[in-house]
Amino acid sequence: MNELFQNVAENAMYVLSFFMIIMLVFIAALLLEKAAGKKNGVTGPVFTTRKLAMIGMFSAIAMILHLFDFPLPFAPGFYKLDFSELPILVGAFAFGPAAGVMMEFIKILLKLFIKGTSTAFVGDLANFVIGCSFILPASAIYAFHKSRKTAIAACAVGTAILTVFGTAFNAVYLLPAFSRLYGMPLDSLLEMGSAVNPLAEGGIISFVVACVAPLNLIKGAGVSLVTLLIYKPLSPIIKAGQDAAGTRRIAERLQ
Repeated sequence: MNELFQNVAENAMYVLSFFMIIMLVFIAALLLEKAAGKKNGVTGPVFTTRKLAMIGMFSAIAMILHLFDFPLPFAPGFYKLDFSELPILVGAFAFGPAAGVMMEFIKILLKLFIKGTSTAFVGDLANFVIGCSFILPASAIYAFHKSRKTAIAACAVGTAILTVFGTAFNAVYLLPAFSRLYGMPLDSLLEMGSAVNPLAEGGIISFVVACVAPLNLIKGAGVSLVTLLIYKPLSPIIKAGQDAAGTRRIAERLQ
């Protein structure tokens, strides 16, 4: 814990920019959710006590899955795959885009308290932003029209954005940031990729296309497939209290 606070103090400006990005993403999610609610005639508060409790539960599950990451043979060892977005996507489908962004943030916050940061928050910001690039568009599309066809389309769009954005984000920001952070020439990081994947030879573009894009595609497709399989059976359980609360509010208005 002391090490975490020390890292925060040493990287105060970066942490501040981290929180500004989180707030901007959350505001965008909130606006999208309100627009979807207006279209569908949904009224009432965006967050309820029960919803906040469910957000906390899904975030904790996501954090546990985040800890069980593993490398893939076609990418260097500092790239690892995890399926922490699975409970977050399920929760975001049930409770909306704003809840999805909150779960991404709480997941990272819990991870920082438990494991700290080994990347001066660079990797943690990247995980949040790339995770939101998947969760936010997928849950926003589903929020406007909740059907199985829309869910499939939402997952496909989310996976596509995750793959393209995550790949570009690594090339433009993450790899140069890691190069500066660890005092390593960028070429040394790229050589680590070409050592395990011959297709990564030739520069940063070939590196991210050969190593990063497949990883993001596997993650998005895997999370989407499992979500589509389990969401419908789980939905009545997840929304049981929420639907009851909605019925009570309607009854109260009619009295």
